This record gives sequence, C-alpha cells and structure tokens, in this order.
Amino acid sequence: MTAPALLPLSGRRIPAPSLGPPAFPHHRATLRLSEKFILLLILSAFITLCFGAFFFLPDSSKHKRFDLGLEDVLIPHVDAGRGARDPGVFLIHGPDEHRHREEEERLRNKIRADHEKALEEAKEKLRKSREEIRAEIQTEKSKILQELKTKENKPLPPVPVPNLVGINGGDPEDTDIRKKREKIKEMMKHAWDNYRTYGWGHNELRPIARKGHSTNIFGSSQMGATIVDALDTLYIMGLHDEFVDGQRWIEDNLDFSVNSEVSVFEVNIRFIGGLLAAYYLSGEEIFKVKAVQLAEKLLPAFNTPTGIPWAMVNLKSGVGRNWGWASAGSSILAEFGTLHMEFVHLSYLTGDLVYFKKVMHIRKLLQKMDRPNGLYPNYLNPRTGRWGQYHTSVGGLGDSFYEYLLKAWLMSDKTDHEARKMYDDAVEAIEKHLIKKSRGGLVFIGEWKNGHLEKKMGHLACFAGGMFALGADGSRKDKAGHYLELGAEIARTCHESYDRTALKLGPESFKFDGAVEAVAVRQAEKYYILRPEVIETYWYLWRFTHDPRYRQWGWEAALAIEKHCRVSGGFSGVKDVYSPTPTHDDVQQSFFLAETLKYLYLLFSGDDLLPLDHWVFNTEAHPLPVLHLANTTLAGEPAVR
Repeated sequence: MTAPALLPLSGRRIPAPSLGPPAFPHHRATLRLSEKFILLLILSAFITLCFGAFFFLPDSSKHKRFDLGLEDVLIPHVDAGRGARDPGVFLIHGPDEHRHREEEERLRNKIRADHEKALEEAKEKLRKSREEIRAEIQTEKSKILQELKTKENKPLPPVPVPNLVGINGGDPEDTDIRKKREKIKEMMKHAWDNYRTYGWGHNELRPIARKGHSTNIFGSSQMGATIVDALDTLYIMGLHDEFVDGQRWIEDNLDFSVNSEVSVFEVNIRFIGGLLAAYYLSGEEIFKVKAVQLAEKLLPAFNTPTGIPWAMVNLKSGVGRNWGWASAGSSILAEFGTLHMEFVHLSYLTGDLVYFKKVMHIRKLLQKMDRPNGLYPNYLNPRTGRWGQYHTSVGGLGDSFYEYLLKAWLMSDKTDHEARKMYDDAVEAIEKHLIKKSRGGLVFIGEWKNGHLEKKMGHLACFAGGMFALGADGSRKDKAGHYLELGAEIARTCHESYDRTALKLGPESFKFDGAVEAVAVRQAEKYYILRPEVIETYWYLWRFTHDPRYRQWGWEAALAIEKHCRVSGGFSGVKDVYSPTPTHDDVQQSFFLAETLKYLYLLFSGDDLLPLDHWVFNTEAHPLPVLHLANTTLAGEPAVR
C-alpha cells in the first residue's frame, strides 16, 4: 500500500511514478558499437596486458610466499644485515625455502602463460572480419539472455500451503444486503472494464481522458499496477474471466528487469502483496514466481550503513536513494516499517531467510533507539541511524508501521510476542500524547511536531479505528473493551468528516481548531482521491460488533462515490468535496480497486468470506494467510518461537 505526484503522503498510500524504457532495447544499442570502437577496445586491452606484465610480475628479491594451506601470504624477505631483530620479520630456512622458490617460479610461469594466451586471443580477434565480430557479439548476447531467462524461471522449492479457509462464499441471506453487494461488484466491473479498454498495461487510468496514467512511485515503465493490485478483488468477487485476463498479462508482460526507479514501499505492498495474495487464493505458481523475482530486485535497497532501506531503488542497477524532500535525507518510518508481512511470507515460500532477516534487523535497530515520549519519529537517517525531524503521525509517514507491528503478531498465529509488545508500547504512547477529544466531543488523532500537538487528522489516519478494533483482543490489562470503544470513536469522527461536506465524501485532512471541527480549512486539503481508510474501519468494526450503523455508513459512502466519482470511463477523484459541482482529478487510483471496492464488498458479505482468524490483510488490503510458524523454516528464529 493521491496528492501531488512528487510528494508521497503516506506509508499506506503513496501516489505513483511513471516507468521508463525497457532495459534490453537500451542494452541492444550498447552492443551495436562501431567496428572501429571495437578494434580500439581490443587494442587497449592488449596494451593493458603488456603493461600489467611489466609492472605486476612478482619480484623475488623482495618477497617470498609462505603457504598456510588456506591462502598465500606474502612474507617480507629477511636482509642478512638486519636479521630477525626487526619486528614482524620471519626467517624461512632449509627445504621450506627451496620449496617456496619452486612455488614462486611456478606462479611466474603461469602468469606468463596467461599473458601469452591473452595476447594470442587479442591477435585472433584482430584477424576477424566485421561480420564475424558481429556474430560473436550476437551469440554472447543470446547466451546472456538465455542465462537470465533460465535463472528467472528456476522453480521454487515446494512448501506446504497453509490451511486456506473462506476464499469463496460470503453470500448474505438478507435480500437488501445481497443487492448492495451486487452493486459494489458492478462498480468493480465498471472500473476494471474501462481500465481494460483504455489503460491496459499502464499503471493506472485517466478515465476522462481515456488513456493510461502513472506517477513517480512506479518508475518509468508500464508495470500494470492496476492489474496486479486488482487481482485478488476480482477473484473474491467471482470475476474469474477478468482474473484470467490479468493473469495472462502478468505471464506475458510483467518484467522487472527494467531500468526504472521505483518506491520500495509501494512496490512491496501493491505488487509483492498483490502477487502473493493472488497465489494463495488461486494456487497459480506464476504469481509466486513473479513475487520472488521482484523481491530479489528490491534487496539492494537494504545496502545502507544501518540496513534501513532506501525509499527508492533502480530495478536494473540496484542503486538506491531517498526522497529529496524527506528530513535530512531520511528514510520514512511507514515505508521501511511496512515490509514485514510480505517479507516473512517470501521466506516461508522460498525457504530463504534473507527476507526475514532484513525485516528483523530493522526491528532490532528500532528497539535499541531512544524514542522521545515513547513515540517513533517519522524520519530515520539510513547512513547515521539517527532520527530526523521529531514529527510523529499515525497518518501519513507513520501509519502502517504501527499496523504491521500488530499484524506481524496476528500473522504469526499470535506467537510473535515481541511485535505485540512493540505495538502495545506504541499505542500507549499514542493514546497519551496524540489522541484528544474536541470541544464537540469528537475523538481525533493529532500529529506531534517538535514538542507541539497539531490538532489535525488526515484521512489516512482513519484506518486506526479498524486497527484499534483489530488489536483489542490480546491487549494489556484486559483493555479489549476500551480499545474497541476507541476504534468506534475514531470511526464516528471520520464519518463526521464525510457528513460535513457537500458531497458526503471525506477531505484529505481536517482540523479541530476552535469552532472548526472535522472540516478541511486549506484548499489543498479538500480533495478526495477514492481513498479506502474510512470504509476499511467501517468493515473491521462491522466484523467485531455487527452494529448496523457501519453498513449504513458504508452504503452512504458507496452512493456518494457512485454519484460524484463515476464517469463514463471509470471512476475519478474530486478536487473539492465542499463544492456541490466538483471538478474531477481524472485519475482512477489502483488502490480504489484493491482496497476501497474490496472493503465495501466485504462489508456487505458474510463473515465466512476471508475470516479474520485465518487471514491478515496487508496495508493495500491484500489478504495473506496466518502462518503457523512452528512448522516452517522460520521456527528457529527467536522472534517467532
């Protein structure tokens, strides 16, 4: 798991970049060098070899080799006039000295032979025609491509699939509820069919312009983000023809060997999360294989002095960097803290602990750090391991870090007690310093900035109502009822932010200053981009309480989306929820299909569809099964015993 393209707003949802030219066409251009340049390269290699032979052949007057059986160690030669009084100088006597002279001579002869062989090869190249050189280049290129293809198609080891419960069904008995669920399914089909017609293969859709769309989180290539993000929603809704269309596109077109810089966080939650969910639901091996291929491309992002990953990584070169606007070159808490679920499943499916160890290293580092007032700042420098600006938020930049602490515990079948403790500690600090009640009686979650509480809550923070309800069972001091009630209060506040607008859709953020409550003040905060967080909270609270108000509120939101966001070419966000005649932003976000419509569909389904004691949803609403880790390759690791 949007606002201006260059400013990702959240750990949970960050807008999307565009993607660039494929790597191989660029590589082909490199291979078609002029013949003159090829000859120059060969000649320069020959000259380099000659100089290397002159300068780097060992000089027996200065060094002798001492064989330890493990590796060759150069030993300084002892000068007769200095003897063994000089520190660090060793004498080699008798037969050993003779043996080492023979070894040195053998090495010198080998080096000469290698140089002569290289010289002959260079001469042979110079004798060849242009056509022969071209043919050799083409042969080498084909060989490299075949090796890459073989590596990518390498079968993964078989693993026992977890017990999968509730991947179908959920048909409501009530006729009215069934009709509402069918309406949500029709909305999904409208969104998908128009993407299929006008944006197929692109990351997202511009439904009014009727063409593809992308933003910087996806790089510069067409990676079909909407296809991957929507697969599990299609499957759950029984839209199997559409699911098969998506699967075929992924088999034929989804390629990660592109020269493209992507957001590690967004690609993880949308692509890896989406592919893993599609694999578990359908059993189709291609989704697992593609998820692992992509994960391997993300690993270089962790090559930092601290092991905290960069925000972005180039899928081809492996070069990483952070967002230019982030505090002092920092990585973002909600980004590097929202990898655990997917990476644990990758280790489970591959038997390779590298993914598990990467996320556990992040956890261990965070546990050692001081936290002001028990709060986690949103920025951490991956070079120094120090916090950046002291800004703490349960909305954008911080949100899904807390979500994944709780879900790591749930996904481990409630055995990852370390994650649960970190979650409980964090929630206690959040409740003490960030959660307040307005004069009008609305409970909200503010943001802590350099010792000051800003009384503003973002749409993204509305997910926390569902998180508190989900984490109520198992909370400290028998406070389950308290946290369920806190979740309900957050849901009520977020519903008010919808209800106080002209369109009955919520703004991006809203204030609690004086007489202004649950209302956006700045124009830049009045937009709605098809976000799911409020509906997500309604669904969790429905599952835990069956209070009919949550279905009522969800239906109100669905009708508002249908009325104000639906256009002939799909669904679009709106720029001002307080205007009765809104302007569309002309973007159908991939998360609208992955999350918003999925949560609405589940809200009007029975509890037997994806039951929460068997499934845990990642921050992009991709369901992953609970792992009984005692029977897996991860069982020996301390955090999951």
